[in-house]
Amino acid sequence: MATSIDDLMKKLFFIVALYSLIGLNACSSNDKNGTDQKVREYQEGTVNQMNGAMFTKMIWDFKKNPDNWAFKGDTPCIIDFYADWCRPCKMVAPIMEEIAKEYKGKVKIFRINTDEERELASMFRINSIPAVMLIPKSGKPQMAVGAQPKESYVKAIHDFLMVK
Repeated sequence: MATSIDDLMKKLFFIVALYSLIGLNACSSNDKNGTDQKVREYQEGTVNQMNGAMFTKMIWDFKKNPDNWAFKGDTPCIIDFYADWCRPCKMVAPIMEEIAKEYKGKVKIFRINTDEERELASMFRINSIPAVMLIPKSGKPQMAVGAQPKESYVKAIHDFLMVK
């Protein structure tokens, strides 16, 4: 059973193409679920963009401990779940910036883009944005949905996060 050069070239091309696809897939960054993301360094006094890797390092490793909330931090946190296309989210953003400056060193403020971090949005059943998660040093977090005035967030910082 003789094989022509053309048939061998076609098989070789197929094999090279297949290995190329496998190699590209294995080497590509998987930002959507956080498996290959880098942990960004936290900056005090500003709202920090958070990715999945940063969340599991600084807040809660839900992959290792999915059934038991265990906050890893030593400072209360606020996480603003948002999307770039969301108008109410754009109203909350400058409020969070002000709060980050006013409570520098007392409360850490993060933002999570729900379009980019779908695994985190799904984990917390984020169906409506903006959604703001308040995380005390001890105890379970609470979620506030919808754009709120600054006074509401400040009251939650004092009453729920116990920060003055």
